[in-house]
Amino acid sequence: AFGVIADIQYADAEDGYDFSGCRRRYYRQSLQLLRDAVEAWAAERPPLAFVLQLGDSIDGLNARGGRAGAALERVLAALGRLPVPVHHTWGNHELYNFSRARLAHTGLNSRPAGAGAPAADCQAYHFSPAARFRVVVLDAYDVSILGREPDSPRYREALLLLREKNPNESLNSPAGLKEPQFVEFNGGFSQAQLDWFNEVLKFSDENQEKVVVMGHLPIHPDASDSVCLAWNYEDALSVIHSHRCVVCFLAGHLHDGGYCLDSHGVHHLTLEGVIETPPESNAFGTVYVYEDKMILKGRGRVSDRVMHF
Repeated sequence: AFGVIADIQYADAEDGYDFSGCRRRYYRQSLQLLRDAVEAWAAERPPLAFVLQLGDSIDGLNARGGRAGAALERVLAALGRLPVPVHHTWGNHELYNFSRARLAHTGLNSRPAGAGAPAADCQAYHFSPAARFRVVVLDAYDVSILGREPDSPRYREALLLLREKNPNESLNSPAGLKEPQFVEFNGGFSQAQLDWFNEVLKFSDENQEKVVVMGHLPIHPDASDSVCLAWNYEDALSVIHSHRCVVCFLAGHLHDGGYCLDSHGVHHLTLEGVIETPPESNAFGTVYVYEDKMILKGRGRVSDRVMHF
């Protein structure tokens, strides 16, 4: 069994609203909801094997007040009470607060030392917590202008792609776009990462493993709205669909959550965000893995679900 949680987006700030001005965000309360989740996970018997944190652990608001370090310490301290490893994927809000280079030196870098990654600063890695079961962590901001130095080739390459797809004055606006996912707050997978991902899945196929994949950005249009998808989500999907081993893709980013079972029998689960969860509720889950299915026991806004494979 393992825990899942997304979009905590903690900040020591008064409640606010999302970009549309409609959805309330409970910045301070999100830390308490995280602590409640940790307490529930720590009490699970048999104990969990690990927890997946699906990105956006702290909010971009922290960058304005120079409070990013303190906010991150509080979130990591709450998660540190767990007696099991926590695996992190980076979201846009982490990258509003820290450069990728800086994040690599924080507790949000859960990539094991010496893990065979696609490239030096790509955060993708994989691990096998049990026989014939593997988890792949993808880096959905590998190609992005967030967290990169503006004079770096990787930044320029991402900006070129973004401008080509998005002629709007604000690169965060999807207005009128044929491919609305091409906004600044999203990112994509480099070819190097996709090639590496393909090799990992080839190995899992050959060894008859079941694979769960996680990334901050959803990669299936039926488990997301059209704006919150990874830039080149179709490329990631085609890698998955060329193998038999993947049973589930876990994502965050879309705070309403989403779910679909795709045409290849892969479950796409987009987890509801903690940040827009009222104080009397919560948004996290525990996934129990069996030979032929995974059962999600949701808490608060996260629904229970049985995922057969």
